[in-house]
Amino acid sequence: MKSIVSTKSILLIFLLVGGCASTSNQAVAVESGGDADVVIYGPTSAAVAAAVQVKRMGKSVIIVGPDKHLGGLSAGGLGWTDSGNKTVIGGISREFYQRIRKYYDKPATWKWQKSSEYKRYRAGDDGQWTFEPHIAEQVFEDFVREYKIPVVRDEWLDRAPGKGVTKKNGRIISITMLSGKTYRGKMFIDATYEGDLLAAAGVTYAVGREANSQYGETLNGVQIKNARKHQFTKSIDPYIVPGDPTSGLLPRIHAGSPGKQGEADKRLQAYNYRVCLTKNPKNRVPFPKPADYDVKQYELLLRALKAGERHIKGKFDMLPNLKTDTNNHGSFSTDNIGMNYDYPDASYARRREILKEHETYQKGYFYFLANDPRVPEDVRTWMSQWGLAKDEFKDNGHWPHQIYVREARRMVSDFVVAEPHLRGKTPTPRSVGMGSYNMDSHNTQRYVDAKGHVRNEGDIQVNPGGPYPIDYGSLVPKKDECENLLVPVCVSCTHIAFGSIRMEPVFMTLGQSSATAACFAIDDDQAVQDVPYEKLKKRLLADKQVLEFAGKRNIVLSSASLKGVTRDDAQLKNKGLWTYSNSQSPFVEYGYRHDNNAQKGELSAAFSVKVPKSGKYEVRIFYTANPNRASNVPVTIGHAEGETKVVVNQKKRPTHGTYLSIGTYAFKADQPAVVTIVNKGTDGYVIIDCVQWLPKP
Repeated sequence: MKSIVSTKSILLIFLLVGGCASTSNQAVAVESGGDADVVIYGPTSAAVAAAVQVKRMGKSVIIVGPDKHLGGLSAGGLGWTDSGNKTVIGGISREFYQRIRKYYDKPATWKWQKSSEYKRYRAGDDGQWTFEPHIAEQVFEDFVREYKIPVVRDEWLDRAPGKGVTKKNGRIISITMLSGKTYRGKMFIDATYEGDLLAAAGVTYAVGREANSQYGETLNGVQIKNARKHQFTKSIDPYIVPGDPTSGLLPRIHAGSPGKQGEADKRLQAYNYRVCLTKNPKNRVPFPKPADYDVKQYELLLRALKAGERHIKGKFDMLPNLKTDTNNHGSFSTDNIGMNYDYPDASYARRREILKEHETYQKGYFYFLANDPRVPEDVRTWMSQWGLAKDEFKDNGHWPHQIYVREARRMVSDFVVAEPHLRGKTPTPRSVGMGSYNMDSHNTQRYVDAKGHVRNEGDIQVNPGGPYPIDYGSLVPKKDECENLLVPVCVSCTHIAFGSIRMEPVFMTLGQSSATAACFAIDDDQAVQDVPYEKLKKRLLADKQVLEFAGKRNIVLSSASLKGVTRDDAQLKNKGLWTYSNSQSPFVEYGYRHDNNAQKGELSAAFSVKVPKSGKYEVRIFYTANPNRASNVPVTIGHAEGETKVVVNQKKRPTHGTYLSIGTYAFKADQPAVVTIVNKGTDGYVIIDCVQWLPKP
């Protein structure tokens, strides 16, 4: 393919590396500057999907951005797709995974193992959902080659005030790079993980966690009470000299209060690199020792290992050809907790420092576990089997070129997607795609609790109850801020809603929807905010986007629908840390809590109310039954005549489907009515959800 050459400047064609290099996969080069109907900044998966859609709708497009590689995280190590419910993945997003499948249908792709040996390569699947990084990058390059999409690489938006974005009458006219190259368009799409274009254009955005109270949520803000996953399971001393607070804290522990439950802060969930590893000796590169390796950074990890924690083996998810997508797992893992707070608004220089620190930390983590003689032998022996995959990321020392920016800026528009939208409690009238993954926030900080032990905070993994629609309003800024910009990645939503939306299949879906709206806005010479939804919807459906879910969501009961007096688990002041969940319905309000089948004898929950008038009340408890539940849950009812103890078998479905009646008792209006559930001596998961006091004649 011939490059386009101008007398002004020549942009070299970047050849693919890391398994994709060949003359048949050269990207289309473009002149310095120029015009296009749609200019897309940031060559992520969303950008490629958007560009393909623009071309399919007969418009011109340019992708320009700071990366040399296409596809962002989809080609940067995240080969274990966080897909959620695959039935709601349609359009170009699904095409991507179908194209991945076509590569794996070729015997030549299976270099290091037989296809029959890989259990996630299954007959009958129309797509391949787990894949090697270089195969994903190849597919993105195939897209831009086939559709003759110009890609300008290693170009960085000038983010200085008044430099990088030229606006007139509420519209972006052009964007300018640090190199001085300028790109003019009728419509612009910010497809970056950081939201750099939207910020430079003066669009309102948020960073960090909102308070639960701001948007009527339960899982936003500081999450001390729900901090059970990826947590220290042992009592680990946080001080340099154990037991001596005056000696100072070990590295990677925050000094100070974690904040109050549910309140806002500016902390971000942790980043990491999704590293591609293998223990195939023919393709393995031993873990390198970082030049600035500091063994003291892993003292806390060493203490956890010596205390018996063995969580490090948890997320080595196997990809084809004996490789992994290795993710964070456990209390001290590849997530670099608390070291990314200033990344979203940081200068390019400061971001490079942050990225370097993350790379050093994570490389040091692997090197420490595989080589330090103090590491327990079983761990050291296991880890030393692994190494970096030699045939991945060849131009970057076999290390991913894209860090997992789990969250940076989030646009704040007239429509802010929040937890109630995901749960189906608040309407979403203009669906342009669907999400379905857990509301998933990784830990945001590591601190010392009141007992003097180290704790992690911020991890949330809660199912929204089923697939949910994402509103068009979340893709467009407020009209008075910009009329020709769409944002398919840093969408207008809250921290906890973004925890579910932030999945690569969803970004590609929203990229396609953004491009469709951009083309319609050009055709009708209107602001993106004014694109008629019915027209947009018709085209999205024609292009095989999925806008509605045909299946069943979780059954959710509201407290208001229950007669009498109720107390939900969300209203409790519990003893101990109960784990939040809503993976199984029916349940009351947003979900229920369980004891994780652990800490037996340490957890209790007291449901306490005052009845409106003295008399007899039937007491009902709500829980979801399952064979893994406890068969012997102790329940104590405190009433006017004393206490009554009963034992509930939560393996069995409640007699009334959603609730179990545990008797009728007398209660006085001037005395608390209390139902207490404990997990002492129980033989499975103990569930707490809701208690109802129903007045009897």
